[in-house]
Amino acid sequence: AAEAEEKEFYSHRATKEWLEDLNQFGTDWHKPFLETAPYLIVIFKEIIDKHGDESRKNYYVNESVGIAAGFLLTAIHNAGLASLTHTPSPMKFLQEILNRPENERAFLLIPVGYPADEAEVPVIDKKPFDEVCETV
Repeated sequence: AAEAEEKEFYSHRATKEWLEDLNQFGTDWHKPFLETAPYLIVIFKEIIDKHGDESRKNYYVNESVGIAAGFLLTAIHNAGLASLTHTPSPMKFLQEILNRPENERAFLLIPVGYPADEAEVPVIDKKPFDEVCETV
């Protein structure tokens, strides 16, 4: 299901500029890691807290879930495993496939396993530290 969403994204939804930005990663709609990774972790965010008939909006959901995902990715790396963050767009199909309630939304898909022998980390130019951080 994720590859079908990726194919639709690369074929129809992504702008030319977006596709050019993705070129540096050497990626396309083919995502074989989704089939070969022994584990797929799907992180959901709970946008509304429901308890019986009562419900309350959760605040700072993206920030909280993002920080938790960062800790999880660090733990995966420290365990000697490989992972990456994957955000198929849209991700509604994950909610349906995994029978998650309406108050949850898929946030991140993380394939986890040992790296393939031919796996390579792309060499990507990064901005200098002083361009992304200012000390006061």
